[in-house]
Amino acid sequence: MSGVVSWLRSATKTAFSRKYLLFTNVTISISLSGVGDIIEQHYEIYTKQQTAWDRQRTRNMSISGMTVGVFCHNWYNFMDRRFPGRALGLVLKKVLIDQTVASPIVIFLFFATLGVLKRSSWDDMCEEMRDKFLRLYTAEWVVWPPAQIINFYLLPNKYRVLYDNTISLGYDVYTSYVINDDSTKDKDDTDQDDTGGKKERGTSQ
Repeated sequence: MSGVVSWLRSATKTAFSRKYLLFTNVTISISLSGVGDIIEQHYEIYTKQQTAWDRQRTRNMSISGMTVGVFCHNWYNFMDRRFPGRALGLVLKKVLIDQTVASPIVIFLFFATLGVLKRSSWDDMCEEMRDKFLRLYTAEWVVWPPAQIINFYLLPNKYRVLYDNTISLGYDVYTSYVINDDSTKDKDDTDQDDTGGKKERGTSQ
């Protein structure tokens, strides 16, 4: 048992070393983005909103997690270099910058990555963002400010993305729901049908 503990301790130290930290952070982001989608899909199967697990959807969400993981790794490094220290006022400043700058970028990266994977046109991707961006960004303001106060105030830089993704697991379930929710699309299509018109929509998830 002590051998296993020693191995785990050594592996963790190596994984979170400067040399391997980017790889570790991206792996964590890919894994937990996929897990969040799997949880959401199985809930949808349980509530009979869909009939089977869509593996391609999980793959796409995981790859979008890779894109976000690369960004978050570099973003936290930038923030700690630009705003060193853990004074409360400085932490609150970093949280505000994180919410107003990083959060919109992360959401855009999700939409852009999924759009590329699904071969959506630029117009389709922009339309989908108009439909769903505000829902995700509003949820960001509920979840992340208190979480990021802990992140910036208590944790060393090398654990920020791990913490981010641990908190994000629940948020990723909601992200998967919103990204793959066609209710807005269906509502708009119905409205157009009622007036005898036809409106092109973005690619369904």
